[in-house]
Amino acid sequence: MRSPDPLLSLLEAAGEGDDRASRELVRRTQPVIWRLCTSLGSPGEEDDLVQETYLRALRSIPSYRGEAPVQAWLLAIARHVCADHVRRRVRQRRLVDRITRQITSDPPPSAYGVEHFFDALHPDRRDAFVLTQVVGLSYDEAADVVGCPIGTIRSRVARARADLLEAVRAAEAV
Repeated sequence: MRSPDPLLSLLEAAGEGDDRASRELVRRTQPVIWRLCTSLGSPGEEDDLVQETYLRALRSIPSYRGEAPVQAWLLAIARHVCADHVRRRVRQRRLVDRITRQITSDPPPSAYGVEHFFDALHPDRRDAFVLTQVVGLSYDEAADVVGCPIGTIRSRVARARADLLEAVRAAEAV
């Protein structure tokens, strides 16, 4: 016979709207959830993945049937969050690559060689630059497409501009 799950009462109380129980549930389980998200997620995005795990868990409390211990249930949710994140990143990468290929596949005569400069950019910077400066998305829209904060998009675009300017100057100096 399985021993009583010490987290079950916290989960039930959290499901009834008890904020203190919700905070305590997070406090007790966060280290293991964070380690899983660190292992399965993208570097630097662990906190977002952990937060999404708990948001999904709190919304899903009514569907918890007690077939697994609460921590195992939370770990399963975290695994799904990380898998969704990876799938979303792959889709975003494919979209950005397709857009980049479209805009660089048949450049106007004055733009020949531009793809060389784009290819030299770090992929994250290239994505942000292409989405905002070439495709015309707002920084907010680009952040949604790429799946990062708007400030990250702004800094990537600024760095891409600086990288492009440096590359053009270096090419002109030759």
